[in-house]
Amino acid sequence: MIERNQSVVSDFLLLGLPIKPEQWNLFYALFLVMYVTTIVLGNLLIIVLIRLDSHLHTPMYLFLSNLSFSDLCFSSVTMPKLLQNMQSQVPSIPYAACLTQMYFFLFFGDLESFLLVAMAYDRYVAICFPLHYTTIMSPKLCLSLVVLSWVLTMFHAMLHTLLMARLWFCADNTIPHFFCDMSALLKLACSDTQVNELVIFIMGGLVLVIPFLLIIMSYAQIVSSILKVPSARGIRKASSTCGSHLSVVSLFYGTIIGLYLCPSTNNSTAKETVMAMMYTVVTPMLNPFIYSLRNRDMKGALGRVFWKKKVSFSLKW
Repeated sequence: MIERNQSVVSDFLLLGLPIKPEQWNLFYALFLVMYVTTIVLGNLLIIVLIRLDSHLHTPMYLFLSNLSFSDLCFSSVTMPKLLQNMQSQVPSIPYAACLTQMYFFLFFGDLESFLLVAMAYDRYVAICFPLHYTTIMSPKLCLSLVVLSWVLTMFHAMLHTLLMARLWFCADNTIPHFFCDMSALLKLACSDTQVNELVIFIMGGLVLVIPFLLIIMSYAQIVSSILKVPSARGIRKASSTCGSHLSVVSLFYGTIIGLYLCPSTNNSTAKETVMAMMYTVVTPMLNPFIYSLRNRDMKGALGRVFWKKKVSFSLKW
C-alpha cells in the first residue's frame, strides 16, 4: 500500500509567488530583467574581469570570482523555473527534477556561506597583519580554502538529498513555494521526518551559524585593530571594508537561519516565500554592486580591459 501511494507522486505542483494573476506579467518582466541584467551579466562581468586582468589575481578576487559564480548558479537553480512556471498553466516539476533542484540549491547556498567566511578571513589578515599578508594568504592556502568549500558543500547537499529521497510522498503533491524547498517538502512527506529535521538543525549549526559567527569575529577584530590607531583614513577603511559586506551577510544569513533553523515557527507561507526571495534573488542581485562594481580595483580593471580591446580593434583597422 505504501509503495503504491509513493508511486502516485511522480511530480509536484509549485504554487509560486503569492501575487495576483493580473500582476503576473508585471512581475515576470521585473524578475526577467533582474535575472538577466543584474544576476547573470553582472556576475559574469566580474568573473571575466578577474580572469582577464592580472592586477586582480589576488586572494580576495579569487574568492570573489568563486562567489560570483556561486551567486550566478544559486539564482539559476530557481529563477528559470520560476519564470517558466509564471507563464505555464500547470507549473509542475518532476520528482527527480525536484530533488535535483533541492540538491543544487543547498550546494550553492552553502558554498556562498563558506566563501563569505574565506573573504572575511582574507580581509582580517590584510588589515590586521598587512606585513605578513602575502605569507599567510599563500596561493596554496587560498586554493585549499576554495577546494574545501566545494567539497564540504557537496557532501552536505548530498546528505540532505539522500535523506529526502528515502521519504514517502502520498497524495498531496502541492508545494506552496516557487521552488522545491526542503522544509516545504518535509511537510508533504507521509513518513517520519524526525531524522531529517534533526540533521537540518545540527548541520545548519555547522554550515550556517558557525560561519556566521566566524565572519562577525573577523570583522570585530578588523574594527578593533583600526580603532587602536584612530584616524579619518582608518575609519573610512573600516567603513568600506565592513559596512557593505556585513549588510549582505546579515541579509543572507538572517533569512536562512530564520527559515531553516526554526522549523517550529509559525511563519506564514507568504512570509516564507518573501524571505526566500530575499536570499535567492535580492542578495545575488546586490552582490555585483556591493562587492565589485563600486570597487576601485574593479573599475580600473574594467577600464584597462576595454582600453586594450579598443586599442586592439584600432590597430586592426
